[in-house]
Amino acid sequence: MSSRTPFPDKLITLERHIIEGEHSHPGATGEFSGLLHGISLAAKLVWREVTKAGLVNILGKTDRMNISGDVIKKLDEFADVTIYKAMDHLGHLCVMASEENEDLLHIPEHYPNGKYALLFDPLDGSGNIDANVTIGTIFSIYRRVTASGPGKMEDVLQPGHRQVAAGYVLYGSSMMFVYSTGHGVHGFTLDPSVGEFLLSHENIRIPRKGTIYSTNEGNTGRWVPEMQRYVSYLKKEDPETGRPYSARYIGSLVADVHRTMLYGGIYFYAGDTKNPNGKLRLMYENNPLAYLVEEAGGASTNGRIRTLDIQPSSLHERSPLFIGSVDDVSIAQEFLSGKRV
Repeated sequence: MSSRTPFPDKLITLERHIIEGEHSHPGATGEFSGLLHGISLAAKLVWREVTKAGLVNILGKTDRMNISGDVIKKLDEFADVTIYKAMDHLGHLCVMASEENEDLLHIPEHYPNGKYALLFDPLDGSGNIDANVTIGTIFSIYRRVTASGPGKMEDVLQPGHRQVAAGYVLYGSSMMFVYSTGHGVHGFTLDPSVGEFLLSHENIRIPRKGTIYSTNEGNTGRWVPEMQRYVSYLKKEDPETGRPYSARYIGSLVADVHRTMLYGGIYFYAGDTKNPNGKLRLMYENNPLAYLVEEAGGASTNGRIRTLDIQPSSLHERSPLFIGSVDDVSIAQEFLSGKRV
């Protein structure tokens, strides 16, 4: 009997999946597919450097700070420039915006402008780079609202429910590309031997209720009483499972949310007395992840309203985030509203 690993039921590459999605829209021009292909190529280039970062003196910090006041890591800077350069000439975008840059990233004048806007966090979880912990790239795509020409701020400052696609790339023990265009969430794992992303997680569905919570409990002392009562509730015996929720916190948002989407439960980063809006960026982190989790059957809120309904007022706006299984997010909101004590 052969000891070779059997072939999966479906051998579907990311490229094929994108093209099949295009074929399901008779009026499609191919622009959107080209945009997704460009992002996947940029991600491979970033992954190549991530995997050899310690060998090429690319770890560590630069002497610059980003708009959020964080010292920019060298690999952050590389990822930021790589994604921009991979996307600026394709003709699909009218403008870009990155968490690492204060202003909009415009398409060079000698390249054509397209009908989409791209927002991205080039390297989420970069505080973990030197510890070799899973990090990732998060992206979000909107259809432009201005008529033509170079993109403007209004093309970017749109509520999350107007996203036409979102996704993230994980750089961990394996490289994964997870995305949605509004028709389910699908995950692809890179096979380095052939250089292709292969479908590994088809139509991801988050459990309605989980047994895991993920948060930075170092902020407990600055939380409002409602938040403190909610976490105390999580640590009590659950009548359904007979045990308290398990705590799991990586400190890399994209990795924590990925685990939550697969296993269920809740991730949250609340505001506190020092930072009422928390630390997460609405446009680069919360909106794309909320889009994906909702597409997988979950929910996301800032503690008061649905994340995707928030009208952004600035490019680097921060917002609390409670994201995960529908029932778990609902219970959190009940505590925060005072309906549960």
